[in-house]
Amino acid sequence: MKKIILRGRKVAGGCAEGEALVTKDTISGWGGIDAMKGTITERRHELKDQSFKDKVLVFPGMKGSSGTSMAFHATRLMSTAPKALIFNDMTTKAALSAVLLHAPAITELDKNPLEVIKTGDWVKVDADNGIVEITRK
Repeated sequence: MKKIILRGRKVAGGCAEGEALVTKDTISGWGGIDAMKGTITERRHELKDQSFKDKVLVFPGMKGSSGTSMAFHATRLMSTAPKALIFNDMTTKAALSAVLLHAPAITELDKNPLEVIKTGDWVKVDADNGIVEITRK
């Protein structure tokens, strides 16, 4: 199988791999996710009621209040967190969420991950080396 390699900037270190869950919608942790279930709960979100547990979450960025990071931290405590984060828009909310998750996170990739990665692709995130490796499903 042909692998696609993207290069970017580490937000939180580590290496993890799993099935991709991709959305073009931003994510609000505070009031937008159910930390106990690991699901998106925003009413108009394209991933409403879908689980991000043990997935590589690929999204444009975070929205909402500073409570977003605490909501994602709760997913780690509840064992419902994503395995890794890949996002475009680097903000303090996104960075703090990644750090509190203790999950590898990467941003500023050389190609738009929302256009390259598809839900269901197998993705390895090596944040320490700034590499995302994609294997098509």
